[in-house]
Amino acid sequence: QVQLVESGGGLVQDGGSLRLSCAASGVTFDDYAIGWFRQTPGRQRESVALSRRDDPARYLESVKGRFTISRDTSKHTVDLEMTSLKAEDAGTYYCFADFTYYNGSFYLRNDFWGQGTQVTVSS
Repeated sequence: QVQLVESGGGLVQDGGSLRLSCAASGVTFDDYAIGWFRQTPGRQRESVALSRRDDPARYLESVKGRFTISRDTSKHTVDLEMTSLKAEDAGTYYCFADFTYYNGSFYLRNDFWGQGTQVTVSS
């Protein structure tokens, strides 16, 4: 069974920095995509930073130049370094992964989500 566990969320002031981490456990064979989404109350979840096989780093326009995604395929981990944080960056950040894994009988491809980690930006 594949599980994603996030860490690193917290409270920061405007202009501050946070580093989010996500670790995947379980047997995986193909890491097609892994990255970060965020969601705020009343808004649809949006992709913040995503690493894919055909695109190592794709960012939400509003975070370009401030966020950096780092992926370690061999360890099945992904980090998100966030700098110059703004109030608009606040929300719940979810680790996302698109993995192919073996369940003992079949190879399966599924989307996986972490439980979410809260990022709060104060003024």
